[in-house]
Amino acid sequence: MKRLDGKSALITGSARGIGLGFAEAYVREGATVAIADINLDAATKAANQIGAAAYAVQLDVTSQDSIDTAIETVVAKAGKLDIAINNAALFDAAETVDITRASYDKLYAVNVAGTLFTMQAAARQMIKQGHGGKIINMASQAGRRGEPLVLVYCSTKAAVISMTQSAGLNLIRHGINVNAIAPGVVDGDHWEHVDAMFAKLEGKKPGQKKAEVAASVPAGRFAVPADLTGMAVFLASADSDYIVSQTYNVDGGQWMS
Repeated sequence: MKRLDGKSALITGSARGIGLGFAEAYVREGATVAIADINLDAATKAANQIGAAAYAVQLDVTSQDSIDTAIETVVAKAGKLDIAINNAALFDAAETVDITRASYDKLYAVNVAGTLFTMQAAARQMIKQGHGGKIINMASQAGRRGEPLVLVYCSTKAAVISMTQSAGLNLIRHGINVNAIAPGVVDGDHWEHVDAMFAKLEGKKPGQKKAEVAASVPAGRFAVPADLTGMAVFLASADSDYIVSQTYNVDGGQWMS
């Protein structure tokens, strides 16, 4: 028997990167997975690559109507919702004196409000079903401490950690376990954008920031999505039934708590 046999999952921002890695792992473990992404074409392509146990759902986490419709689609397709991962997020960097309200509003709309209200909608459905569930929020090592050029992003991820603690304490009476994963630096297409951003802000050559960050990881390398999937499967499985409100560092040794 596989660890997630018969389970129905929804993963936001899962058309690529970490979310896609989670979706692939969940299907291998027996779950049916909704690839929920703002880019429906990309979500459909990802679902087709995974196979019949995955399907695409369009989801804009900044829209309550979109969140509610996505949950309804999952229930119509799979009959229930057992697992929700709040993975959709945005990144930005700037000197403190150069932070704009537009950047602040955009990151908080996705990283904080998007996580909160998708978690809320998932919890409401799980309570309605009456047999509990698992909610996993994606935090970050950036939520554990500040960074000079990443004030807004760091603060959003600190908020995710705090929301996970409060929601976990509130929802466990319904049999819903809320926990979080705090990755370190994870390689992928997004790092080209991040590297270019820091090159501009810190006067570095292209690729220099990425190399410096990789060298700073005690494990000696960036993570890849596969490094995170074990924790994601564990937190979605019955093995984590007595774990509540925790945020697990999966970061190659960058942060200890």
